[in-house]
Amino acid sequence: MLRPATADSSVWAAIRPRALKGRMGAATIKDVVIVGGGTAGWMAAAALSKLMGHACRIRLVESDEIATIGVGEATIPTIKAFNALLDIDEDEFLRKTQGTFKLGIEFVNWGQIGDAYIHGFGSIGASLGNVACHHYWLKLRQLGQAADLERYSINTAACRSGKYMRSVADMPNSPLGEIANAFHFDAGLYAQYLRTLSEARGVVRTEGRIVRTILRETDGFIDSVVLESGERIEGEFFIDCSGTRALLIGQALGVPYEDWSHWLPCNRAIAVPCASVSPLLPYTRATAHSAGWQWRIPLQSRIGNGLVYSSQFMSQDEATSTLLSHLDAPALAEPRHIPFVPGRRKKTWVKNCVAVGLSSGFFEPIESTNIHLIQSAIGRVISLFPNAGFHQADIDEYNSQIQFEYERIRDFIILHYKATQRTDSPFWNHCRDMAIPDSLQHRIDLFSSNGRAYREAAELFAEASWVQVMVGQRMRPDGYHPYVDLLSDADLKAFLGNIESVIQKCVDVMPLHEAYIGQHCAAS
Repeated sequence: MLRPATADSSVWAAIRPRALKGRMGAATIKDVVIVGGGTAGWMAAAALSKLMGHACRIRLVESDEIATIGVGEATIPTIKAFNALLDIDEDEFLRKTQGTFKLGIEFVNWGQIGDAYIHGFGSIGASLGNVACHHYWLKLRQLGQAADLERYSINTAACRSGKYMRSVADMPNSPLGEIANAFHFDAGLYAQYLRTLSEARGVVRTEGRIVRTILRETDGFIDSVVLESGERIEGEFFIDCSGTRALLIGQALGVPYEDWSHWLPCNRAIAVPCASVSPLLPYTRATAHSAGWQWRIPLQSRIGNGLVYSSQFMSQDEATSTLLSHLDAPALAEPRHIPFVPGRRKKTWVKNCVAVGLSSGFFEPIESTNIHLIQSAIGRVISLFPNAGFHQADIDEYNSQIQFEYERIRDFIILHYKATQRTDSPFWNHCRDMAIPDSLQHRIDLFSSNGRAYREAAELFAEASWVQVMVGQRMRPDGYHPYVDLLSDADLKAFLGNIESVIQKCVDVMPLHEAYIGQHCAAS
């Protein structure tokens, strides 16, 4: 089988859920200060307090006056490794956060108006002769005899039926043993949940607004932050979770921001919740409009909605009207307007400060990567946790890994805009014709020739993810792997027909998503 579409990164999978205890050397960092709360701050606090045990003091500074953006309420499967690390009971976590299960993302109107495809987690079918299943499907489609690609994956087939169940561990040779899931949840409730865990493990929270950052004269390292009350908080290692304000990495240390707007043209978002409706779908939906796209994230208590758009091609009034006219139920609050700049800090670890979350960069939530990037950054911080010397080789390695991850995710998101046949608006004409990074063009060329897709090193999205988006947005390769022709047409049809039949039988026995939640993790 192919690897899951969003497998755990090696750096995070290598972290074991045990605290570090015992005597520490004199050069060990003993005071960590996290600036900012929200999802990023409390994820960092929860992980560090779990793994560092009593080895260091952890203090988190946040102000109730400063609202978090809270755009992302959808995740990818890597979040399961993070929750497992913290010994979180999954059912309890879902009840506390109004959570639901997520098997993938449906994309509507992206290739052409009227199109709909699902980018599902997990694998596509089964490989044969060391050749990925999608190559066999490409030939069968050329013969005009293939079903939709989503019929050959348990995740995507279950989405279309509104079904869900947890993967069955003792069925390794069945699609029921390969169900890959993530979650939808209320990000604010998740932060509160992690705060409770963190404070129980010794994290000290300080309420207050930071008005000044003091740097050491000798080397420019951060010495302390000063609160509006006048209190001064010193630390050895600072984690900047202050969101787009980037109080430490940007304002104090002056690290420049790399703007990717020339590749990712959307720069505004509007968010609004609406009442929940049935059926409770086990997937996120991203619907493309004339100058952007709308997200739909189903929680137990409500639906999270938003519109991401380009201010160059759509006014705020038009965007608001578009969003409100496409809700499933009446809005539960006034729309919230969020400007953003897609891109990243040129470096996210400088001196004794690491930026985590929106202070390090921002991607629109089209593939639900922002919470993953928080998790990934924390995992890398733990893997390369410094001593008091702050060796530059460790810092350089961290920045190199973060740059690689950001740039590969960037290319995957650009693909959604570039691979379109829409000609109905200036926005989509711009996206279709825009120049793209050479790294992405290489991937497009590889797929366009013979349907080849590869995962480079430890990048986030695997082959199956690239294939689903490319096929879903009407990219038609000229050929396929030549080994496919070693099968007769009859054997090819039998091979793929068996996969489709087995998956459908598995989906038939799965419960409805809403019923599964009602049985296992319904919020009170």
